[in-house]
Amino acid sequence: MTSARHLGKNFLVRLLSLLLLGAHVVGLLSVVALPTAEAQLGKPEGLYYKSWAIIIGIENYVLAPPIPGAISDAKKVAEAFRRLGFDEVVEFYDKDASSRRLHQLLNDMLPRKVGRMDRLVLFYVGHAGFMQDFDGHDRGYLVPFDAQVNNATKSITVEHLKEFTRRSASKHTLLILDAPVFGWETTEPSGLSLEGRLAPESDTDRRAVQVISAAGKGETAVRAEKSSRFVQTLLIGLSGAADLDGNGWLMASELGTYLVRQVEAASNGTQRPSILRIEGDGDTALVEGRRSAFMLGAGPRTPSERQREAKAHYERALALLQEGKSGEEALERLDRAISYDPTYGSAYVLKSYVRLEVVPNLDEALATGLLAVKYAPGNPDSFYTLGLIHEKRGEFAEAEAALRQALVVNSTYQDVYFTLGALYADHLNDQAKSVEAFRRYLELGGTDPRARATVSQADRIPAP
Repeated sequence: MTSARHLGKNFLVRLLSLLLLGAHVVGLLSVVALPTAEAQLGKPEGLYYKSWAIIIGIENYVLAPPIPGAISDAKKVAEAFRRLGFDEVVEFYDKDASSRRLHQLLNDMLPRKVGRMDRLVLFYVGHAGFMQDFDGHDRGYLVPFDAQVNNATKSITVEHLKEFTRRSASKHTLLILDAPVFGWETTEPSGLSLEGRLAPESDTDRRAVQVISAAGKGETAVRAEKSSRFVQTLLIGLSGAADLDGNGWLMASELGTYLVRQVEAASNGTQRPSILRIEGDGDTALVEGRRSAFMLGAGPRTPSERQREAKAHYERALALLQEGKSGEEALERLDRAISYDPTYGSAYVLKSYVRLEVVPNLDEALATGLLAVKYAPGNPDSFYTLGLIHEKRGEFAEAEAALRQALVVNSTYQDVYFTLGALYADHLNDQAKSVEAFRRYLELGGTDPRARATVSQADRIPAP
C-alpha cells in the first residue's frame, strides 16, 4: 500500500449519506396494529412464510442514564433487516419500550401473531442488569424505558425471554442483544462445516432459538462517538461479510462467529460477544443463497483456499478505492478478507486507513491500526497510519512513537519525516526536531513548500 498521505491525494471517495426515504419509512407501529398470523399449512415457497424483525432501542431512560446514539443504532439495524427483505420490521423506541408494552409484546402479541413457519429476529439496544436466582446463579435482564438498572422488578429477565421463545411458534428465533446478557441454558451448537448436508432444509427445517449477546459478564458493550462497536460490526456482517464460507447463505451461527471474532479483536479482548443456541439444533437463515451452493458447501475451506480468497477481496477493496468507488463496499471487502484470514496484515493496514480518511471512525481506525502493527510489523505503513490516527485523536506522544517506529522499519520513508516535522512544530513544540525532520524529508527528495520554508528560515538564523 502506498502511504496514507498519497492515498488521500489519489482517492476522491465520495460517501453518500444514508437518507430516510419518506415514502418507504414505516413509522413506529402500535403493538395492536401487528397483523394476525394466518393459518400456515404445508410448506412455504421459500424457507419462511413471514419474516419478523422486532427492533427495541432505548436512549432516554426515565430512571437510568441515557445511552447517546442508541436509537440511531437501532434504526440502522431496522433498515438493514428491511434490505434483507423482512416482511414486518416493527420498531419500539424510548417510551414505546416501557415495561408494560414489552411484557405485552412478549407475553401476548407475538406468540399470537407469529406463525410456525416464520422466522423472528429480536434486536435490543439499551441497559442491562443482572440478579441472582434462587440457586445463586447470575441471570441477566433487559431494562425497559421506565425501569431501574439495579432493580429487576420491571425488567425483562432471561427467564422471561426463554418463556417467550418457548411460547412462540416460530420455526427460528434469533435474539441479538447489544448488552451484556448472560445466564442462559444452552444446547450443543453445531459446527459451521456445510460438508455432507443434503439440502438447506437439513438445518433450516429444524427448530432453533439462538442468542447473540454483545458482551459477557462484567464486560461493557462499548459505545464511542454515539455508536456501538457491536452494532457497527453487526451491520457489516449483515451486509455479507459474515458469510464465512462464501456460499451465499448467511446463517445466524456464522453471524455470531463473525461478531465474536471481530469485536473481540477490535477491543483487544475486553469485549467478548457470545453466540448460544438455547433450544433446538437448527440454524436461522438470514440470507438465503443458492441451494446448490448450500448443498455442495461452496466456498474456500482449506487454509490455502481461504488465503487466496482473502487476497482477492483485499485486491478488490484496493481497486474500489483507486477507482473512487464506495468506501463502504471497500470496507465490506476488507472485512470479508479478514474473516477468511484473521492474520492478514495488509488488510488491517488498508482498513485502518479507510477508517481514518475515507469512512471515518477513529475508534475503529485505532483498533484496526493496532491489529495492523500486530500482524504486519514489517510494513512501515502499519506504523505510519497508526501515527496519523493517534495524531487525529490528539494523542501526540503516541503519534510520535508510532511514526518513529515506521522509520525503524524504513529509514528512508519520506512522508513519515514530513509528518513528524509538522507534528513537532504544531503539537509538540519542538522546533529543533521539526527542522531536523523536514531537512531529512528534503534530502530524500521531498518538495513540500512548508518543509522548504522551515529549513530555509532555520539556516538563515545564525547559530548562538
